[in-house]
Amino acid sequence: MNMGSIDKERKRLTASFKYATQGFLHVIKKERNMQIHLIVACIVIFLAYFFSVSKTEWILLLFCIGVVISLESINTAIERTVDLCTEEIKPLAKQAKDTAAAAVFVFAIISVIIGLIIFTKPLLIFLNFL
Repeated sequence: MNMGSIDKERKRLTASFKYATQGFLHVIKKERNMQIHLIVACIVIFLAYFFSVSKTEWILLLFCIGVVISLESINTAIERTVDLCTEEIKPLAKQAKDTAAAAVFVFAIISVIIGLIIFTKPLLIFLNFL
């Protein structure tokens, strides 16, 4: 590879990170559900630190946070794409949007269950119930 093509690749890579960051900031600013997910993520990270959860539990919690945030971003992209394609209310458009939202919902529920499994005992000990 010559220096010109290396510079070109570096610029393309830098641009892709820039666009991804812009997309992430947009979804944070404009989507209420993403804001809720991020607030909950901050609370979970605080609790994980406070209760000194194990490395495995950290991995599970961070994985759940990452997947929920990623799914919410994909859901937003699907909603915007459907809205771009049609302004009319169409059953298939509604199904696409609802199904994308369901993906976030299902994994959010799974994440809550994982959080309860990880935090119930330390919380009960902290509150002197155990």
